[in-house]
Amino acid sequence: MMMAAVLRGKEHVEIEQVPMPELSPGDLLVRVRAALTCGTDVKVFRRGYHAKMIVPPALFGHEFAGDVVAGDRFLGKRVVAANSAPCGRCRYCLKDKPNLCDDLLFNNGAYAEYIRVPARIAEKNTHEIPAGIEYRDAALTEPLACVLKGLEDTGATPGDTVTVIGLGPIGMMFVILAKLRGARVIAVGRREEQVARAKLLGAADGVLGDPVAGVLSLTAGQGSDIVIEAVGKPETWDASVRMLRRGGTVNFFGGPPSGTTVALDTNLLHYSELTCKASFHHTPDHIRRAFEIICQGHINANQFVSQEATLCDLPAILAKLAAQNGALKTAILP
Repeated sequence: MMMAAVLRGKEHVEIEQVPMPELSPGDLLVRVRAALTCGTDVKVFRRGYHAKMIVPPALFGHEFAGDVVAGDRFLGKRVVAANSAPCGRCRYCLKDKPNLCDDLLFNNGAYAEYIRVPARIAEKNTHEIPAGIEYRDAALTEPLACVLKGLEDTGATPGDTVTVIGLGPIGMMFVILAKLRGARVIAVGRREEQVARAKLLGAADGVLGDPVAGVLSLTAGQGSDIVIEAVGKPETWDASVRMLRRGGTVNFFGGPPSGTTVALDTNLLHYSELTCKASFHHTPDHIRRAFEIICQGHINANQFVSQEATLCDLPAILAKLAAQNGALKTAILP
């Protein structure tokens, strides 16, 4: 038996004794050394489910790193494993869009003493952690891979002005990666401490208050080349489009709740030749390259993890995160 977090329903997570995972050929058993809280898990906690990834009752959590204690691969090694792996055979995989795989295999259960890593993920989306990289650092790989794909989907190039709306951990990762790409970054947030922190991480300018007026003021009325919407609200989707320059691109990275609709200015979209994008999930290639960025020292847990806690603390931490947008991550140490 082992201790694990079990999602029971809306805002209902219990820490329970559950059976140890049973392994099939090719699977790994990983002793979890660090599992990070994240915005997706907070959304799942609020809603009580995730249509694609988790239906209660179910083990919970997906950002983790640990030690392989059983399995044919990586035995005795420190590893980080992604939370999914594509099939490699469907139409989307063959068209180099494995994030949209018809048979995308998801894995949950990081908030536990041990987690089973299915054979497909062990083969395609698991990496050994080199010396000098902490478990907490490696566990950032999955969200960073999503952000890396999101930025690349915009076609950002050196010299572009990139505006990031929403300065939680995901938004801050966009700030760092856009800066690394040679962009001028404008950070749009709701609190002064968020904007100040974004500037420490590479943003050239910050905006509080009216985001559209602020961005237009900082760009001599022209607008931003690229806007990343990392909030997930209809009103910020609308504001994102209105702060673009002609020919600009917006990535609606933040996903509003299911059933949400938005109304955008069609005249503005057409005559300014704007591009509207959205990015979902990651690919094995983005996982690999995100992990390389972490190993190179560009991203580390000190930038995103504010505290450590035990597994028993998790329900209270999730409840607090659900009431506070933009909070940093907590490292759960089972």
